[in-house]
Amino acid sequence: MSSDIEIHVAAGVATLLLNRPAKRNAITFEMWQELGDVLTELADQSSVRILVVRGAGEHFCAGADISGLSGGIGGDYGKVNWRAEEALANFPGPTIAYIQGNCVGGGVSIATACDIRMCDMTAQFGITPAKLGIVYPSNALTRIVQLVGPSNTKHLMFTAELIDAMAASRIGLVDEVHDSAAMGTRLDELIAQLLERSELTQVATKQMIAQIMAHGSVLESTQTAWEEQVNTSGELAQGLEAFATRRAPIFPWRRSISASTLKP
Repeated sequence: MSSDIEIHVAAGVATLLLNRPAKRNAITFEMWQELGDVLTELADQSSVRILVVRGAGEHFCAGADISGLSGGIGGDYGKVNWRAEEALANFPGPTIAYIQGNCVGGGVSIATACDIRMCDMTAQFGITPAKLGIVYPSNALTRIVQLVGPSNTKHLMFTAELIDAMAASRIGLVDEVHDSAAMGTRLDELIAQLLERSELTQVATKQMIAQIMAHGSVLESTQTAWEEQVNTSGELAQGLEAFATRRAPIFPWRRSISASTLKP
């Protein structure tokens, strides 16, 4: 693994760090390749429940390194970029984008491939292909439209203007906005809360929502498979017992990388 991408794993949480602070963590072709590889590997580690994506230094990600775009956005570049973002979007457990400073272009596509986006008041967001005369990848464009709607997407794409954290919150591009001093504490609180909850519920919900967004409804086979998991896993019994005795539940279900229920 190069020094431009760092992975830290502890207590069920993986942190993926974009580590080019001198370039505001702009992503090179090689970084896109590495992102696809490491995200695929992390998804296969059933001990990793939560993934946090963040940038080194003062910025999340200033987008794709434009020095790598001279050959166009199709071909190998497009395939590598697509694979990386889909690997992030399809990570089975909850994913959190921890955003400070610039989140522009490819940085927005990374953030919107995550499940939860939190930022501080220094954050600035922009989708800027109109400054370069390129077309945004359709997978990233689809996710942005699903988040903020067609009108807001058109405004961001047509103008390429930067918006601040509060504007991003108003249109639904981010879920939480905090003062810089409170961001770290809030991230720790959110992670602790996610780890206390049922992993089965989280993984099933993520898969089912993905199917709703793609097909308009949950596939009957998926619904049936997850109902079977609930009935055989002991999750419900544990939840009911914990509720009755007013204690924190200790949920037994853990995802298996070979479980057919986890396939998209």
